[in-house]
Amino acid sequence: MSKGKVVLAYSGGLDTSVILKWLLEQGYEVFAYMADIGQVEDFKEAKAKALKIGATKVFIEDMKKEFVTDYIFPVYKANTIYEGRYLLGTAIARPIIAKKQIEIAKQVGAEYVSHGATGKGNDQVRFELSYYALNPKIKVIAPWKNKNFLDAFKGRTDLLEYAEKFDIPTKQTASKPYSEDDNLLHISHEAGVLEDPNHECDESIYSHTVSPEKAPDKPTKIELEFKDGIPVRVTNLDEKITRTDPLELFQYLNELGRKNGIGRLDMVENRFVGIKSRGVYETPGGTILNEAHKDIEGVAMDREVMRLRDMLSAKFAELVYNGFWFSPEMDFLMVAIDKSQEVIDGVVTLKLYKGTAYPVARTSPSSLYDKDLSSMDMEGGYNQEDAEGFIRINAIRLMAHRNIIDRAK
Repeated sequence: MSKGKVVLAYSGGLDTSVILKWLLEQGYEVFAYMADIGQVEDFKEAKAKALKIGATKVFIEDMKKEFVTDYIFPVYKANTIYEGRYLLGTAIARPIIAKKQIEIAKQVGAEYVSHGATGKGNDQVRFELSYYALNPKIKVIAPWKNKNFLDAFKGRTDLLEYAEKFDIPTKQTASKPYSEDDNLLHISHEAGVLEDPNHECDESIYSHTVSPEKAPDKPTKIELEFKDGIPVRVTNLDEKITRTDPLELFQYLNELGRKNGIGRLDMVENRFVGIKSRGVYETPGGTILNEAHKDIEGVAMDREVMRLRDMLSAKFAELVYNGFWFSPEMDFLMVAIDKSQEVIDGVVTLKLYKGTAYPVARTSPSSLYDKDLSSMDMEGGYNQEDAEGFIRINAIRLMAHRNIIDRAK
């Protein structure tokens, strides 16, 4: 007798293939679900594999455009960077995957959902917080936190032996001793040989960008146009190629970033669960977008709004990284970010060259830049004598502090 229906977030890899079979052995009816968010994957082959293992049905959902419009663009218009460096390529992808998984569970009448994230990482938190936020009654089966599963599978060798026992095809080899997560925004490389933070990442590991040293010797010049902080057009000024569809626009940024060696990052970060982790990331299109967006804000955003937004951006990044996408505090922050972007319109010109995306010009219909005020050659309505009083007022507390120090000596 079946214990019930479960929707498994299935990648087609070793872990989730073993989990699929294990769930069947535990007496569950399993529906496999794959989210197409731009990863390099043979979905036809993965579907056939899941059905061969015993899945009742395999759902393959194309969510690339939604991923761009509803997740990537909203996060990037907030200049959301975790710990000042990481562009959140994996973290942004988890809520969209979880959202569709809960929808499928409702569709097939499943009371359970399952995933293959480990008990040491961030993804378990991101998935499960999203599940509970979207359906408080859902039940989660997390094998890597299940004692019976952990007793049976103590490491990679046990998984491989189990796969061989049940004739489960696997592509795991010793030639790729690290873990990857791939989507439209980025690819991450971690674990295995990269667990030593002092081990230099070999060039062979990188797959989404050419080495900056091998990138073209001539810069690629592009324009990126924004409306309310969202990119609406990219134009390659050298080749006269333009993209305006959101998905095509972002894919083209990826293409340009890839060939110019843009978007590499090697860092040690702080996981939500309290463990430090070394990750190597490639985020070509996202890096270009981030640099251009910050640049257009420089000319179109009020100074005090920017200061407040920057404070919110740090919290926004923390919420995305830690898995609180579907939370009341995120709803609140999103409204504030949207408000800050209402006049962030204009065009940024960038040069893409050997690992860098360098803004060289910008124009905006809502520009706050006053050439006459900024000029060193004309007064432009600015009385320089007023600066004397301005400085004296700001110096009052500094002078008072110095007097206290001098009296204390």
